Amino acid sequence: MFDLKITGGTVVDGTGADRFQADVAVKDGKIVEVRRRGPHDPALEGEARETLDATGNIVAPGFVDIHTHYDGQVSWDDLLEPSSNHGVTTVVMGNCGVGFAPVRPGREEWLIELMEGVEDIPGAALSEGISWGWESYAEYLDVIGKRELAVDVGSQIAHGTVRAYAMGERGARNEPATPEDIAMMSRLVQEAAEAGALGFSSSRTLAHRAMDGEPVPGTFAAEDELFALGRAMAAGGAAVFELAPQGAAGEDIIAPKKELEWMRRLGAEIDCALSFALIQVDADPNLWREQLEISAAAHDAGSRLYPQIAARPFGMLLGFPGHHAFTHRPTYRRLKAECTREELAARLAEPAVKAAILAEDDLPIDPNLLFDGMFAFAQHSVDRLYALGEPPDYEPTPDRTVAAIARDRGEDPLKTMYDLMLESDAGAMLLLPLYNYADGNHDAIREMLTHPAGVLGLSDGGAHCSMICDASYPTFLLTHWARDRHRGKQLPLEYVIRKQARDTAELFGLSDRGTITVGKKADINVIDMNTLTLHAPRMAYDLPAGGNRLVQGASGYRATIVNGMVTRRDGADTGARPGRLVRGAR
Repeated sequence: MFDLKITGGTVVDGTGADRFQADVAVKDGKIVEVRRRGPHDPALEGEARETLDATGNIVAPGFVDIHTHYDGQVSWDDLLEPSSNHGVTTVVMGNCGVGFAPVRPGREEWLIELMEGVEDIPGAALSEGISWGWESYAEYLDVIGKRELAVDVGSQIAHGTVRAYAMGERGARNEPATPEDIAMMSRLVQEAAEAGALGFSSSRTLAHRAMDGEPVPGTFAAEDELFALGRAMAAGGAAVFELAPQGAAGEDIIAPKKELEWMRRLGAEIDCALSFALIQVDADPNLWREQLEISAAAHDAGSRLYPQIAARPFGMLLGFPGHHAFTHRPTYRRLKAECTREELAARLAEPAVKAAILAEDDLPIDPNLLFDGMFAFAQHSVDRLYALGEPPDYEPTPDRTVAAIARDRGEDPLKTMYDLMLESDAGAMLLLPLYNYADGNHDAIREMLTHPAGVLGLSDGGAHCSMICDASYPTFLLTHWARDRHRGKQLPLEYVIRKQARDTAELFGLSDRGTITVGKKADINVIDMNTLTLHAPRMAYDLPAGGNRLVQGASGYRATIVNGMVTRRDGADTGARPGRLVRGAR
């Protein structure tokens, strides 16, 4: 008796091999049989408690998202959307040097403000939602380990938390570490790896700042500190040193090459993977190619450098529900304070209200608020701000910019911007591709995705709640890259699935998942590629304390299976919670 049979489907097994017809059987959370079928071959014999007819559908492994920030959300939310509704069955959190353990008693709010500033997760939601109940990183894993979830969850130990715990205020303020500080931090990192951390993460980009404007602890760490923590991570058995490197956000185009040099040496010494954010920056549109070449040469020399690649332009979404160009107009401010969200949407559409807002001067910027100048940035970006549309178009042509549409209409660009954001009951979003779109198309991204050193990442699931919903990368890869792209070459479906299943799993040593193979975990997606659709992002207000976040739905996933149990059926949550904490090798 099988627990589950999936019959008649076309298996894309995650190895990159050609698809084939097969029946798949599951028992006790594992794949126990993959029976290939020709036109005249009999079906897989044996009864099952449940049978899914996958005729006409793709049967693929569950996706492994290695770059998320659910470190707080996992303590209160067992569903972990928006990742779980895009075929993701395993997430890895603790990226970019920020997390919630270890934590000194009384310093919890400081960690919340650090996460809020760096990852744009509402602080009030974190304060109300996180249950705490730990001090050490091992205790944090023990708390998470008791959770029953819709997906499996792995965690990394973060440089920022370690530095603040070991050095107190000196660490939080990025003062140099003494040998004694480094020894204590090393002990914390090794203990975390031995307790089950999958890796260690750090941030060195100046774009990552706490709410008070201070860069993430560790941003300016010297080489002796970085190497000591890398050695400690390897000694504890963790698999990956993850890094948001200097220059990642384009603030210094020389820094990335220097970063790769020490990463290459560290990787060769500790024999672990080093993974770093790689994006195309306008200041040097071809720098990413040099970084890929350096990474490939490092592999040849025995040092495993893995650039983390984004699946589409790296930027933000602007609209009335989030950041936009009119947040500092007095009429908008007054209406936002007086009206419910539904009332505000209706009032913004009134001609007199629109005329008043467009005619007003902006209120002054509050220098104490981290993102308070976003409105001015939006106002000066009309020539690279695109109407996203429904379904969303993440590879828009130049005629879709606000400036181009305004020229066609013969009107002021800010009026055009206002009207575009009024669509969908004032919920429409505009795309501002800050990076990965210097050429005005996805050809550079395609080259990154097909480079042998590149690994798919940077979705930031659970983070940047008011600006993006890139947790939808898996569905975007399947629809845009493997089916719909018309402005350049597509990618084979077999390749796209391998990149976000086997390859991401193997980077973190998760060799028990990522392929449809006998003996592997039964983490499986049944997908109707003919109807698979990525919907437009919308703002939801479902975080604790009424916190907001952009979410993006998908349709066409017939079923998502985690540890042999169907967790989503036709896009709807089944209530099954077979997901658990994934600990590292030791």
